[in-house]
Amino acid sequence: MRTRLAAVIVAAVVSVAITAQGRPRARDLGIAPGAGESGTLNAITDVAGVRVGHVTLAVGDRVRTGVTAIVPHGGNLFREKVPGAVFVGNAFGKLAGSTQVEELGTIETPIVLTNTLSVGAALDGLARWTVAQPGNDNVRSVNGLVGETNDGTLSDIRGFHVTAEHVAQAISGAKEGAVAEGAVGAGTGTIAFGWKGGIGTSSRKSGNWMVGVLVQTNFGGRLTIAGVPVWRELRPGAPSPGVTSRDQSLPVVTESADGSCMIVVATDAPLDARDLKRLAARAVFALARTGSTYSNGSGDFAIAFSTNAANRLTETNGPQPRSVLPTDAVSGLFEAVLDATEEAVYNSLLQAVTTTANGRTVRALPVDELRAVLKKYGR
Repeated sequence: MRTRLAAVIVAAVVSVAITAQGRPRARDLGIAPGAGESGTLNAITDVAGVRVGHVTLAVGDRVRTGVTAIVPHGGNLFREKVPGAVFVGNAFGKLAGSTQVEELGTIETPIVLTNTLSVGAALDGLARWTVAQPGNDNVRSVNGLVGETNDGTLSDIRGFHVTAEHVAQAISGAKEGAVAEGAVGAGTGTIAFGWKGGIGTSSRKSGNWMVGVLVQTNFGGRLTIAGVPVWRELRPGAPSPGVTSRDQSLPVVTESADGSCMIVVATDAPLDARDLKRLAARAVFALARTGSTYSNGSGDFAIAFSTNAANRLTETNGPQPRSVLPTDAVSGLFEAVLDATEEAVYNSLLQAVTTTANGRTVRALPVDELRAVLKKYGR
C-alpha cells in the first residue's frame, strides 16, 4: 500500500511539472477580463490564509483523476466555522454537504473537489481528517463539503481509485502561494468545450477586499474568449500540429455541451451567508461569458465563503456574524467575481496539456492557433 501510494505521489509531482511547462496563462496572451486589478498571484490564494492542495492520480494508461482541497484558514475549521453559501445553476451533480450549508450558512471542513464516483471516499476522508484534528475529540457530526465533475472519458471512473487517504493528503499538503493549474488534482481528467480542461484560478481586488476563484472545468457549449467566438475558428476534432501519431490512432474527443463546472469563491470581505450566496450566483453567471450553454447534463455549482476573522462562528461569539457589509456595498464584489471566474476558466484551458488515457485523446487548446484567432478579431 505504501509503495503504491509513493508511486502515485511521484506521478502527481511529474504531472504538475509537465502541466506548467511552456503553457501560458490568460494574461500572457493579453487577456485580463474587466477593469479590476488582480492580486499578486492572480489566484484564490491571494485571499489571505486560503490554502490549496492537489493529489494527482496519473497511473498507467487508464487512470487520470485526483483530488483538490481548498482550506479557508489555518486554524481548526470545525471550531472556527466560516460563513458560507452555495448557489446551484443546474443541479445535475452531487454537491455533498450543501443542504446543511444552505440551512446554517456555515462551512466547517475544507472544500474537496474530485470525480463523481469518489464523492463517498472524499466524505469519508473529510470526516476522518476532521475528527483527528486537535480539539475535536468529542466531535460526532461532520458536514463535509464535496463537489465533483465526471472524468469518466479519460479515466477509469468505475475503478474507484480515489481513497480517503488521498483526500487527507490533499488537505495536509495544501499551501498558500501559487496554485498549480490545468491537468492536476480534480482537473486531471476533465474536459471543457471538447478541449482538455482542468483547474484554473484568478483573483480581483474590490476596494479594500479581495475575491479569489478556483474552478474545476468539465463543461461545454461554444467556447468564447474575451468576446472572441473561438468555437467558430478552432475545433477539438481538427488535426493539430502538436499531436503525436500515437494520439492520432485513438478516438479524439470533440465538443459536448454536457459536463459540469465546480466553482469555489473566497473573499476576505465581511459577508454573511445571504450575500455570499449572491456572490456565488455571479460566479455561475460568469460562465456565460466563456460560452457555456448550461445544458441539461451540466452540473453548475458555486461555493462561496468569507475568511474575515471577525465573522468566524465559534462557540463563544454565537451563531450570528458580528459585522457584515451592507447590501448596497457589494456590487464591486459582484463585478470582481464575474471577472475572476471568467479568467479562471481561461487559465484552466490554457494550462492544461493534451492527454491520452482510457483509450481516448483530449487535446489541449492550441496556443499558437488561439493567438492567431485573437489577432484576427482584433484582440
